[in-house]
Amino acid sequence: MTINEFAVLRSNSLPMLLEQEIERVILGGGFAPGDHINEKELALRFGISRGPVREALRSLDSSGLVEQVPNRGVFVRTLTAAQAADVYDVRAVLFGFAGKLLAERITDEEIAKLKAFIADMDAIVAADDFEAYVKINFAFHEFIVVGTGNPTLAQQYLTLVKQLRLYRARNLMLSDSMHASHQEHHAMVDAVAARDPARALAAHTRHVEAAKVRLMTTTPDLK
Repeated sequence: MTINEFAVLRSNSLPMLLEQEIERVILGGGFAPGDHINEKELALRFGISRGPVREALRSLDSSGLVEQVPNRGVFVRTLTAAQAADVYDVRAVLFGFAGKLLAERITDEEIAKLKAFIADMDAIVAADDFEAYVKINFAFHEFIVVGTGNPTLAQQYLTLVKQLRLYRARNLMLSDSMHASHQEHHAMVDAVAARDPARALAAHTRHVEAAKVRLMTTTPDLK
């Protein structure tokens, strides 16, 4: 987003726009875990005062993407392996519940969309295209949680996913992990398409639990 675009969009929602832009930069790799985020530099970059930047960073701190370190400033959060494992445990509960809810209310059109996701991912996995897989994988999971019709669940789940995105990239990098993950996607969609809440809950929970196991297997320092 350019300075001119920010000038046009200046309003009471400016801190929210800044939050979205800084989040985009972080999740896109523009800031790495542990990087210092300089309020003054951001204010100059966007041609605004430091107040809205400070407010946006406070919001990102609440969402767990950055952390305020007393007398040092704001840094992109660095998750330890153990912390990431804890987040996976919470995600497993939320995602299992999401699968159950979706199976209870899903429409024929939404089933068709899920099957389209699976077909697209089949091709991507066959090509071992990790970058494309990461993008569609996040979109697929977001479609599921938003489709539950429970905004609170979706918000909490997506916040956890944002915290893990930089960390998870290391875990999904291996081809074997990508293939295993996608086989679980098939089981999830089969259960939801059958409108079987119990099976969907189990499949969605197992998917995140298996991702945690893959994390532990590929992270030697996990305690």
